[in-house]
Amino acid sequence: MDALLGEPPRSVGARVVRAGDVVGFGELALEDGASMVVEGALPRDVPLGYHSFEGERLIVTPGRGWLPDDLRTWGWAVQLYALRSAESWGIGDLGDLRRLASWARSQGAGMVLINPLHASLPDKPQASPYFPSSRCFRDPVYLRLPGEEGRVLNAAPLIDREAVWQVKRPALERAFAAFEGSAAFERFCAEGGSLLRRYAEFCGGDERFQMWLQWMLDVQLREAGDELPVMQDLAIGVDPSGADVALWPDAFCLGARVGAPPDEFNGQGQDWGLPPFNPYRLQEQGYEPFVQTVRAAFRHAGGMRIDHVMGLFRLWWVPEGMGPKDGAYVSYPWEDLLGIVALESVRAQAYVVGEDLGTVDPWMREVLASWGVLSYRLLWFEEDRPASYPAQALAAVTTHDLPTVAGLWSGSDLEELRSLGIEANEASTSGIRKRLASWTGAHDSMPVDAVVERTYGLLAEAPSMIVTATLDDALGVEARPNVPGTTDERPNWSIPLPLPLEEIERHPGAAAVADRLAGR
Repeated sequence: MDALLGEPPRSVGARVVRAGDVVGFGELALEDGASMVVEGALPRDVPLGYHSFEGERLIVTPGRGWLPDDLRTWGWAVQLYALRSAESWGIGDLGDLRRLASWARSQGAGMVLINPLHASLPDKPQASPYFPSSRCFRDPVYLRLPGEEGRVLNAAPLIDREAVWQVKRPALERAFAAFEGSAAFERFCAEGGSLLRRYAEFCGGDERFQMWLQWMLDVQLREAGDELPVMQDLAIGVDPSGADVALWPDAFCLGARVGAPPDEFNGQGQDWGLPPFNPYRLQEQGYEPFVQTVRAAFRHAGGMRIDHVMGLFRLWWVPEGMGPKDGAYVSYPWEDLLGIVALESVRAQAYVVGEDLGTVDPWMREVLASWGVLSYRLLWFEEDRPASYPAQALAAVTTHDLPTVAGLWSGSDLEELRSLGIEANEASTSGIRKRLASWTGAHDSMPVDAVVERTYGLLAEAPSMIVTATLDDALGVEARPNVPGTTDERPNWSIPLPLPLEEIERHPGAAAVADRLAGR
């Protein structure tokens, strides 16, 4: 694995420090243009931020992310693409997110968690939100457009992103042609700087059009966030042929892929096809690719969920041409990376949730907690009742990769796994179901909607700062959004919710779940 990493750089491009740390003697050039003399230790009043000191980047972190002591709320977790309304063009969009946020606020919710909105390859919409071209920019397929032209696509039984984009792209081009410019757009382009221009170049065609698409996404996301804080989701990696690799080719190791080692749920291990950041080159570049990635996830967000947060500490690298079993863990400069996350969190005034599921060393959870990162606790994985969960956590029943309540209770989830030829851990699934029955008093003859309501009543016991409910559970959906390890066998990331948003707002199951969580 060392050969994949390459030799460490001779000069370090950045240091992540705190006020009071000893850095040496010299002049510190602050990012706002001011300067201060440093004589050994950084002054206690040194500003947070990205400064320059004796030829290197000095990143001053607060040492802890933004996390209000009185944070205690709940919200809906939703796959945005699945949330279609009468005004959608075949896919849930940012207009739907704004309406969902308004409805959730009326129920007493304090946030909404959505899937990653990261950009796909130009004109090639990607079904998986976790295999993006860029994590620094967003996918224009989520833009809301007025009119009825694409609404016929709402009748499709699955989300067909290519069909959606074939209708949306020309409509967006017409809207751009009629656009007369604005000071807000010019400010957005100026603030985006060379990174935005280079991304637009990667996308090809009219660069101004590509920048306008990103501006429109920015505007519509801000409008949704104004209704209710939105928790963005940060994917673990990017497409090797995508924009981020093109923007920072030296920051990635293209001779390896990120994955997971074999475990009790997947004996073969996993290969996610994502090239990892090279930790040496990342530091050499002043951590700029990571800074831009995190900053983008915090933009117009009330919080950020870091998918596979253990990736800040270590990643399972699978060498090109080998299988997941042949991989090895590669360590990352977690103190520096957490320092950057904390700095951007404080600047955005947004909290951080780390998806600390799977193989996690206890000391890592302790470190994350000390940095103000919320743990991720799932009812399906915990052997104790939610009342025992930590306060500094987000508590949920399930995730997009795991069974819904209806799928677990009815047994349809196991049946689907068998039909797909997946060797499921049936003993574990049976144990989860038995615990659920014991804790809620649910029985085999009980209707699924009653089991769902009792399940979320149980979750409401959690003292955790945030609890979330999925719309899939509230509507009694049996199919999970994604089955890991399947690609062509199943329409992952493409299953719409069974009802349009207008009917969801009146659905008794959604109201019952909201009442349970709002009353905790």
